[in-house]
Amino acid sequence: MTQVDFLVMGAGVAGLRAAVELVNHGDVLVVTKESVAESNTHYAQGGIAVAMEGNEDVALHLEDTVAAGDGLVYRPAAQALVAEGPLRVAELIEWGAQFDRAGGELLRTREAAHSHPRILHANGDATGAEISRSLAAFAHSHRRIHFAEWTTVTGLVATGKVSVAERRVIGADLLDADNQPHRVAARAVLIAAGGAGQVYSDTTNPAVATGDGIALAAEAGAGLADMEFYQFHPTALSLPGVPRFLLSEALRGEGAWLRNDRGERFMERYHPKLELAPRDVVARAIAREGMGAHPGESRLVYLDMRHVKNLDLHQRFPGISAFLAQQGLDLHRDLIPVRPAAHYMMGGIRTDLTGRTNLRGLYAAGEAACTGVHGANRLASNSLLEGLVFGARAAQSILADGLPLEPESAAQPAPVPLSPAEEALLETHIADLQRGMWAYAGLLREESTLRQGFAAQQACASALDELVQQGKGSRRLAEALALSRVARAILHAALARTESRGAHFRNDFPQRDDAHFQKHSSQRQNGANQNNADKVLFENW
Repeated sequence: MTQVDFLVMGAGVAGLRAAVELVNHGDVLVVTKESVAESNTHYAQGGIAVAMEGNEDVALHLEDTVAAGDGLVYRPAAQALVAEGPLRVAELIEWGAQFDRAGGELLRTREAAHSHPRILHANGDATGAEISRSLAAFAHSHRRIHFAEWTTVTGLVATGKVSVAERRVIGADLLDADNQPHRVAARAVLIAAGGAGQVYSDTTNPAVATGDGIALAAEAGAGLADMEFYQFHPTALSLPGVPRFLLSEALRGEGAWLRNDRGERFMERYHPKLELAPRDVVARAIAREGMGAHPGESRLVYLDMRHVKNLDLHQRFPGISAFLAQQGLDLHRDLIPVRPAAHYMMGGIRTDLTGRTNLRGLYAAGEAACTGVHGANRLASNSLLEGLVFGARAAQSILADGLPLEPESAAQPAPVPLSPAEEALLETHIADLQRGMWAYAGLLREESTLRQGFAAQQACASALDELVQQGKGSRRLAEALALSRVARAILHAALARTESRGAHFRNDFPQRDDAHFQKHSSQRQNGANQNNADKVLFENW
């Protein structure tokens, strides 16, 4: 058994920012399933939203965030995000992050639902990669930050297992690249393992985004919140046999139009802000324009930048341009076929505004957590900022709590490897679950489809349980278990919310129900830590 002061699950922006905050107070172990460079953070294209021009823009950033969240943003969380964001980005620049500049001044662009150009970007469309690079380099410069790469967290270790109120997380079980188990004891465990885009067949997320941290926290007794709110990015590349490559919202910020297969710009029928409407609105508009006349039919929808003459699109978007060139497409010349894809989870592990969960010793930050900062629909480019701000806040609460180390017993015996036939069957179950979630709990939902989704999820869960009962184990089985648990949480929450709000749209309940919201909103607030009035937990209702 290994002992460390702090264990961080995830090497994206939230996890690395927390590790840097913790390092002067003990040894930090950062656990990541692949290399440190592989995370949702790395693939973020468009930029990081931050108000760097004084108090007026901070106030505007707050109002834009609240408006995008469709009535569900927890305002104190949003205030913390926008007020502390400038300091956190300034730190990042001091630590070596290189954002794009002109004449020494930071370049800014605008994205959907922003009232002001406040999006900083790096290398055109590789902002996440630059933030990941700079944070990882800074973290590696600290000798007390250690990395366990190619390592999967398979469970949280806790005391007081009978009562959740008495439970304390004191470590985690790990599985290394050789399928060997290890147990790590820690004073505190921070989950910053990102989202769960892989629960859907169509996603912009990398393969590592399987919701592991969310599922493990729930299994240990931590509360989840707002799991029905999964954001579908409006514009992922739509070509047969090609991954759903993200086409950044910054394209629309720089003037891109959306056209249907008849060549019509259609966003004027859906929102006065046209292509710069909130993401949920644009995604549903594209989905509706792409529906054929008969069930199962589809029509193409395109992103059009052929009219943008005042900008070198290849220079502004080098990564996107290079990928499109591999498919024989050019932003200056061609209509680019697009469709929505699962992109970002607004819900997650319930936390207060400093990363505490309802389990002592367990903290969460970033996409895996839910503070209420995004409400029902995340404002574009707020996610990287969230990781910086709440990663630091979570680390500060870990230090303030000062929990002691409580060593536990050794890890469980090595799991029995899956046979080739079992591995192939496992992939079939995962694919069936992903297709079922896309079909039954995707962009447009209703009770009948959600109940079909439960059937698909239960079939997957039963098959996985059978393998677990046989003592089988692997990274892929752990991921499949996480996907199944997250899928069930999404389905439960989506079925319970009998209205349409933000990213959650019910065909059978197409309107917002503000009376229902007001009636139940008091149930969403529980004082997690009564010593601080702004530490509020969010619940599904």
